[in-house]
Amino acid sequence: MLVRVLVIAGIVAAAATQVPSLLEQRAITASSDAAASVVLATAPQAQPKPLTQNAYGTAVLQAGAGGHYQGDFKINGRTVHGMIDTGATLVSLNESTARGLGISSANLDYRYTTQTANGAAKFALVKLDRLEIGSVKVRDVDAAVMKDEALNSTLIGMSFLKKLSAFGVQDGSLHLTE
Repeated sequence: MLVRVLVIAGIVAAAATQVPSLLEQRAITASSDAAASVVLATAPQAQPKPLTQNAYGTAVLQAGAGGHYQGDFKINGRTVHGMIDTGATLVSLNESTARGLGISSANLDYRYTTQTANGAAKFALVKLDRLEIGSVKVRDVDAAVMKDEALNSTLIGMSFLKKLSAFGVQDGSLHLTE
């Protein structure tokens, strides 16, 4: 019994000498973290670069407003601003953009139907010779062409992304690897 009392007394004595220093270190760390948070919150935020290249065959898109990944892509050699959309099965263009890329509206067959955020829409299936961003280049990409009233921007969908060897988000950036 006396041994138990001595062991418990020893534990209490050790705790009494160590706990105050641990609490003091914790308080210093917490106040340093709080100060760092204030500095970070008040420091001016640099605008992220929309596209960077780390190595040949790679591109990194920074998240823009609203967390979307947008950039200037080259489709069949012409620059088109587009947004990555992992929910889109195909790269999707409106008819005006397709015409600007040299795709004749006379050859478009709007026989396919898709569900969009605005409801059902007809589209024509086309094959893009090449789609590029930075040094990432992909050939023979399936795409949907929709009427202008059904789509007002270019969406870079899975028909492009699945041809890459890798893509993923890391630290708020979308990394694309050919």
